[in-house]
Amino acid sequence: MNLPNKLTMLRIIMIPVIIFVYYYNQNYLIMLILFIGASITDYLDGYIARKYDLVTNFGKLMDPLADKLLIMASLLLFIDAGVIATWIVIIILSREFLVSGIRLVAGASGKVIVASKLGKAKTFLTMLTVIILYFNMLLTGTVSLIGTWLIYLSLFLTVISGLEYGIKNKEIVFSER
Repeated sequence: MNLPNKLTMLRIIMIPVIIFVYYYNQNYLIMLILFIGASITDYLDGYIARKYDLVTNFGKLMDPLADKLLIMASLLLFIDAGVIATWIVIIILSREFLVSGIRLVAGASGKVIVASKLGKAKTFLTMLTVIILYFNMLLTGTVSLIGTWLIYLSLFLTVISGLEYGIKNKEIVFSER
């Protein structure tokens, strides 16, 4: 397993640690540090894979999945903490399942769908939003106005990028095979 793939796996391993910290003592400082560390691995694995030509099918599949799992775990914890509305997370989760489904169908026919620029922007913004939410919880125990706006902006970008995936890949979605 190459370094980028190890970084992706590290990101996945950090998820249960964040969950444990939340349920053990809700230490938002530790959760914030872990989430930022995991987010940095997202940047590093892609950078290293492209720079040193270490792109693999495993990485193409698992990197976006690791991002989704990391973000969704945090958003679900924020529901539990009363920080974010359930309906927002349901919409975000639905988009992630739909895009992953499109990727799986494409993969079954030998096609690999990589993340679009809009999808990458959505991931970056949502990670930034989660970082701000952890920071808000650490400092005040509530969500700031900036945190609230970032949640809605992330939701908007999530929906738009999901529509982009659907439109760009409609032949895969509506294929008879």
